[in-house]
Amino acid sequence: MKVSSQKLQEYALTAGDIVNTIRTEHVELPAGRVETSEVEKILRMQGEAMSVEEFREIQIKKRGGGANYVPLKLSEVADIDEGLEDVRRISRVMGSNSVGLGIRKQRGANTVEVGNLVKSKAEIVREMLPEGVELSVNFDSTPYIEDSVDELIFTLILAALLTAFVCWTFLGNLSSTLNIVLAIPTSIVGTFIIINAMGFTLNSFTLLGLTLAIGIVVDDAIIVLENIMRHREMGKDKKQAALDGSKEILFAVIATTAALVAIFLPVTFMQGIIGKFFFEFAATICVAVSLSSVEALTLTPMRCSKFLGTKNRSTKLGFLFDKTLDIAKAFYEKLLIKALNHRLKIIFTSIVIFAISLILITKIQKEFAPSQDESRLFIQYQTPIESSMQFTDKKMQIIEDIIMAKDYTLRYFVAIGGFGGGQSNVAFMFLTLKDLKDRPINPETKNYFTQDEIAKDIRESLKDIKDVRTFVRASSSSVIGGGRGFQVEFSVRGPEWAKLLEFSEQIENKMRDSEVFNDVNRGRVEAAPELWITPDRLRAKQLGVSVSDIAETVRVLYGGFPAALYSKGGQRYDVRVQLQDSERDNLNSLSQLYVRNNRGELIQLSKVTKVEEKYSTPTITREDRVRSIAVSANPGEGYSQVQALEEAEKIAGQILPKGYYIVTSGASQTMQESFQSLLITMILGIIVAYMVLGSQFNSFLDPFIVLLALPFALSGALVALYISGQTLNVYSMIGMILLMGIVKKNSILLVEFTNQALERGNTVREALLEACPLRLRPILMTSFATIAAAIPAAINAGPGAETRIPMAYVIIGGMFISTIFTLFVVPCVYSLASKFKSLDK
Repeated sequence: MKVSSQKLQEYALTAGDIVNTIRTEHVELPAGRVETSEVEKILRMQGEAMSVEEFREIQIKKRGGGANYVPLKLSEVADIDEGLEDVRRISRVMGSNSVGLGIRKQRGANTVEVGNLVKSKAEIVREMLPEGVELSVNFDSTPYIEDSVDELIFTLILAALLTAFVCWTFLGNLSSTLNIVLAIPTSIVGTFIIINAMGFTLNSFTLLGLTLAIGIVVDDAIIVLENIMRHREMGKDKKQAALDGSKEILFAVIATTAALVAIFLPVTFMQGIIGKFFFEFAATICVAVSLSSVEALTLTPMRCSKFLGTKNRSTKLGFLFDKTLDIAKAFYEKLLIKALNHRLKIIFTSIVIFAISLILITKIQKEFAPSQDESRLFIQYQTPIESSMQFTDKKMQIIEDIIMAKDYTLRYFVAIGGFGGGQSNVAFMFLTLKDLKDRPINPETKNYFTQDEIAKDIRESLKDIKDVRTFVRASSSSVIGGGRGFQVEFSVRGPEWAKLLEFSEQIENKMRDSEVFNDVNRGRVEAAPELWITPDRLRAKQLGVSVSDIAETVRVLYGGFPAALYSKGGQRYDVRVQLQDSERDNLNSLSQLYVRNNRGELIQLSKVTKVEEKYSTPTITREDRVRSIAVSANPGEGYSQVQALEEAEKIAGQILPKGYYIVTSGASQTMQESFQSLLITMILGIIVAYMVLGSQFNSFLDPFIVLLALPFALSGALVALYISGQTLNVYSMIGMILLMGIVKKNSILLVEFTNQALERGNTVREALLEACPLRLRPILMTSFATIAAAIPAAINAGPGAETRIPMAYVIIGGMFISTIFTLFVVPCVYSLASKFKSLDK
């Protein structure tokens, strides 16, 4: 009901008279029942108007509480129609008006399964829609998940093939190679069974764990088979060689497996969502490695006792490789003799190299997680705080035309007014991009536009649109980082709100002026314009007008008041009373409104009120009981997340006085907490591994010597990250933890076989010169197998590759460097520490 102020004045009516008329003339109440000796019937008083026409015919029978003797219908003072509420949100898809429906899976549900079910139901609904109405999916995260999982499965298969090739190259015959490769399906299938029982899903972390485990699960089989072959070459039959070879290597296999599992034990205590993800990763690897150990000590010797092949080569390439191995073994033995003659120099040089490699930590860029190209962006737009829906809508139409004209745009969905409505100066856009190979070529890089380059292009294309601020963020930013999806998020905190506004504005301006940041946003703290209608209490008292009547009149006519409900089609709808649009949008109408005093007289509203325009903050936020203002941003081009966060902290430190401070949140907070947690996990893992090895070796010295491989693994990982240009993130950090577990295998083999040689009566030098060259081939085999399994993840550029590549480079670099240093540093330290063996025991 759109009331006319002129008609109200003409008929001496007020807003209260209209509302009271609706309440008294549009009513339905239970009326009791009629009972007789035989039947009972319910009485229903049908007093509600059932249509627009009936509402128009309702008589205004009272005026100011008294009788209205002049016949008057509601339609004579108001336009009465069925319609919609005031438009407080506008949605569009590719320029067409739309209604958006967002669907989220319940906790614990399978994302891909839910997505497929929703899309199958959408097909059914689509057939039921009237002509001219379309149903389409505008934002869908499941295709990327499916593609990423498929890519991981492909990587896993390729890793298995490369590992098999490495084994065949070293062993020289298919039967021995098959013997080792059978450890892969045994371990992987067994792992599937166990992680399914544990309630894990096939996600990026479990599949990545299986991919990296491919090169690890064959290690135990390689060690066992190689040792059995060595005994077979001594002239023993297959069965005896299998028994003696597996018995001799039993301790080393158990020790390497226990040490690897021990390094991951602290991961189970990591908190938060990052702990949940990496717990599945760690558990998957531990299960796979444990199963491979059981397989190597049971099935591998059994197979060797039946069909162990010989080492004889039948091709020139095979002869050449065997000759190369023999030369390498002889060359290594010569170098080992020289190293044992200069033990202190070797150890000192190694320490210096390790120390120098640590400098790379300052050179490598750091971030929480690498940005993934998921072919979708989430963009937020802001117009000035006082902007109307119409103004924001016009600006968005300009932006939409620009976005639709881009060759990389597949489709978009925009919500003007925010997702909940009511934010007239805010709009959100889900932008779905074409697949990478369907995008145009970037003239600067000569490659397909990446997601980050598209975000940059959008910022550049929209920067000249007046009165519009654009904030772009990738949808993957908040997957495990939390927060609002920006890489830099913090809150400015302090006691006084006015000063917080001032300081946060200064911080925001400095960040915008810096090239270190993009998309700087201070949140909804700008002062919004308001019209304050203040009662003149003295004047109102003199005229007999109550403040509640003033407030009620303004509320009804300007705000729109739901005076009643009416029924239609089995639903109940509001009967809303307010001024006509042309009058409600004009503040001058306030002078034409009247309120009734306690004597029944009409008093002009402008005589008992005054109107002022003021500015006030929309909301005052608190965190941890302290007033706070959120600030968010993305790193500028060429800057890492850590560099941007450090610059933000530096800017805040220059501006904030004592008592005011910043606290990181979202992805920034998660990054700091995760790095600390992973560092603690790594340290605790090393301590636990030392304890496990100590109990197995029954020694304090031997575990220390074994763990000497770890520093050089770290050096190799840092060198690989630096050369490849990858960042130090949670994925590369967890790769380092995995590296800490697998590089100990080589040193365990050297120490264990040296101990066995000592027990046979050899001197320390003789034992080292016997054991180390003897273990060269299995060490090289296990190292190259692990590296080969990581290569597909390092070179694959498919969906999700951004998270796999840094971890793979860490494995490759760390394994390569640690293998080289282990072959020389471990014997030298063992030789020097041998004088303390008697005390150690």
